[in-house]
Amino acid sequence: MVPTDFRALIERFYHLQSERVETYQLFEEGHEAYLRTGPHYDFDHYRQLVHEITQAFCGISKEVLEIKGRLHNEFDRPDLSEHIEKLQNKEKQKLEMTAKLQLARQRAQDHPEDEGCQEKIQEIKHDIIKNKEALSEIMQDFKYDSEESD
Repeated sequence: MVPTDFRALIERFYHLQSERVETYQLFEEGHEAYLRTGPHYDFDHYRQLVHEITQAFCGISKEVLEIKGRLHNEFDRPDLSEHIEKLQNKEKQKLEMTAKLQLARQRAQDHPEDEGCQEKIQEIKHDIIKNKEALSEIMQDFKYDSEESD
């Protein structure tokens, strides 16, 4: 789908962000299911999930970057493309933190006696919350700036 007008492009961007949220939900649900297979984890199934999630995120990012380029070049909106650049960086950090959180949760499950594991989980969760707040702020700025042209 290649929207030709500005509004359609903005709507497509919002749709892609919704897809990202849904993909994170699937990733989280899949990891919870994986943890339930412990202590003899079903790693093959989880590896397939990670592969599918990675493909989904790559597809979303590719299209978001195309939108970023079009906003900058075709619609002369470097302000909006800059918001998308910031958003992409924060999304990358969120994905990295999500993977760290999943590893920390498995470590905590495998080593319940290690109190440091729970502390690490809380630390990562806190970082993810700060990241989500930054993402929300970027999205608000994007929304405000994109509606400014209406």
